[in-house]
Amino acid sequence: MLEVIKAIIYGIVEGVTEWLPISSTGHLILVEQLIPFQETSEGFFDMFDVVIQLGAILAVVVLFWNQIWPFALTKKERGGRTGIGSYFKGDIWIMWVKILISCVPAAVIGVLFDDVFNSLFYNPVCVALALIVFGVAFIIIENWNRNRAPKITALSEITYTTALLIGIFQVIAAVFPGTSRSGATIVGALLIGVSRTVAAEYTFFLAIPVMFGASLLKVVKFGFEFAPGELALLLAGTVVSFVVSLFVLRFLMGYIKKHDFKVFGWYRIVLGIVVLAYFWLR
Repeated sequence: MLEVIKAIIYGIVEGVTEWLPISSTGHLILVEQLIPFQETSEGFFDMFDVVIQLGAILAVVVLFWNQIWPFALTKKERGGRTGIGSYFKGDIWIMWVKILISCVPAAVIGVLFDDVFNSLFYNPVCVALALIVFGVAFIIIENWNRNRAPKITALSEITYTTALLIGIFQVIAAVFPGTSRSGATIVGALLIGVSRTVAAEYTFFLAIPVMFGASLLKVVKFGFEFAPGELALLLAGTVVSFVVSLFVLRFLMGYIKKHDFKVFGWYRIVLGIVVLAYFWLR
């Protein structure tokens, strides 16, 4: 029962931090240092902290279904059009092509060097440094953007080149835990003139194939044979992350309409300093 409670705590942390630009993986690594699983097989946590992101993905699918489903199945959706083409939402298909383009850089790096980056950078000190560096980046970029009007104010205005650039920024998060996948893509999007709202939405949609692919990769590497109780822990963490993500996504979309991201930058800096101090004193 104690292990299930830990899984629930991990799910809460994942649901809160996956969408806020403060690094879910970084937080989960730090929480694991404080309350590690005691009765699981070797390598289980490395798989667990990625796979429970599937719950967060499902929250995006539920909340943004009409914006991401590319098929027009009802007469209302087809708008009086006829023929086979009327069953396809062209603008959404184009958006998914752009999202897949954004996925390419991180997918290549992840498949080729995932184990290398895990061994080099998945530790509290690297997480803390990444938290601080990107926290400073958020503050600098938001100050730089203060009096600038965004060039891109709708998802349809994101070009294929812009999509690729955002994907390149996402690679930073694939390499350095603590960076935050959403944080890296939002910072990149803001730098190239995307509005906060569009940057956030595109980041949410981009998470669907990225996180699904990362979860599949981890499960394949771990294997499909779970020790007694491990599957229950995985399901508990995933379900909790889904429920929490529903609330966090609604909060964030309302928040960024009236505020910038600097508060998250300050949070990252303070947390990074606390983590460094904790492990230094220990």
